Amino acid sequence: MNTNDILNLLHQEVVPAIGCTEPMCVALCVARAKEQLGAEPDAITVSVSKNIYKNAMGVGIPGTGMNGLPIAIALGATIGKSEYDLEVLRDTTPEAVAYAKSYMQRVPPMITIEQDAPDLLYVHVVVSRESRTAEATIQGSHTGKPCETYSISNLKEVYDFALNVPLSDVQFLMDGAKMNMAAAEKSFMGSYGHGLGRLLHTVSNQHLTNSPHTQMSNIFGDTLFTKILCYTCGACDARMSGAMVPVMSNSGSGNQGISCSIPVYLYALEHNMDEEQTLRALTLSNLTVIYIKQSLGRLSALCGCVVAATGSAAGLTYLMGGQYDEVTFAIKNMIANISGMICDGAKPACALKVTSGVATAVLSASMAMHHSFAEATEGIVEDDIDRTIHNLTRIGHDGMCQTDDLIIDIMTHKN
Repeated sequence: MNTNDILNLLHQEVVPAIGCTEPMCVALCVARAKEQLGAEPDAITVSVSKNIYKNAMGVGIPGTGMNGLPIAIALGATIGKSEYDLEVLRDTTPEAVAYAKSYMQRVPPMITIEQDAPDLLYVHVVVSRESRTAEATIQGSHTGKPCETYSISNLKEVYDFALNVPLSDVQFLMDGAKMNMAAAEKSFMGSYGHGLGRLLHTVSNQHLTNSPHTQMSNIFGDTLFTKILCYTCGACDARMSGAMVPVMSNSGSGNQGISCSIPVYLYALEHNMDEEQTLRALTLSNLTVIYIKQSLGRLSALCGCVVAATGSAAGLTYLMGGQYDEVTFAIKNMIANISGMICDGAKPACALKVTSGVATAVLSASMAMHHSFAEATEGIVEDDIDRTIHNLTRIGHDGMCQTDDLIIDIMTHKN
């Protein structure tokens, strides 16, 4: 195990982001092209892979009250700064949005799906002004920057690193968990998406008779389980609806960063775990996601919350007192349960999928601590945990390509 390589990988994949990372990736590419042009463009052409298009159709763009690529492109061309990476629209203000809306009318972007894109994550932008032209391409990662080439060998390598890494090297994961908690708390104070996080937060703190929330209160109540659900989906509510709030992402996805950090952080907080226990659990959770994603790919028809919640299951199991065997049991339970969840684009309803994922993580970890787990006679689960994980990623990466095409066809041809 090369500790420095794994640490570099962790720092590369766990980074702050504002807004859904697919439209932010497009805005970033536009900003880079504009900076090369040296002026505000009077024509913009954007070509994206089908998966970028899928994840940008229905998601809120921070600070705009609008969805989709056109406003993200307009902001990228007017106030976007490439030095901010996935926080490219950090300088968005109401005045900037008003100007971008008028700019979008004067310079409507031409957006096409690149059917034969060289990568599932691909953006190509051409901008021009008068006789000058500039272009930029992002491919492979959401920032287009070269990725760490180190490949994690197996889950045991993840587990051993998490238990032995110097805590000072992973302190940023605690900061990220707190950042994601702040996004959830913002959602409780406003109206974002379907308001699932705010609803669960309300019912968990109310025990009123004759209240419209009474029935839900009786089901969920003021429990750690409800708190995990409401904070995780609350953070998702905020970012999917375009709240101007940063989250700590994982493997290019804010929802993945949210789902693998908040449940672990909250469990540690509620059980008065010390900093070392919390940081090691967050490391195990985040790095498990990175390990699974390296064979799945950044974008696929498999919902990322399946992977992120699997990371949470690992971290929760560790906090419950589990060791390596119990962590493998929890992951097998996750893969036996929600491995078929599809990704039909980034949108407010992602909060529902996030809730399903983290609820399953709590269940899977709890079962694992009782040595109750899916066995090799069941479905795609095998005795070997790494083969089990690769069975999941084979389905998501290789087996669901036609599913992905069908999902995108349905989404782009709705009445």
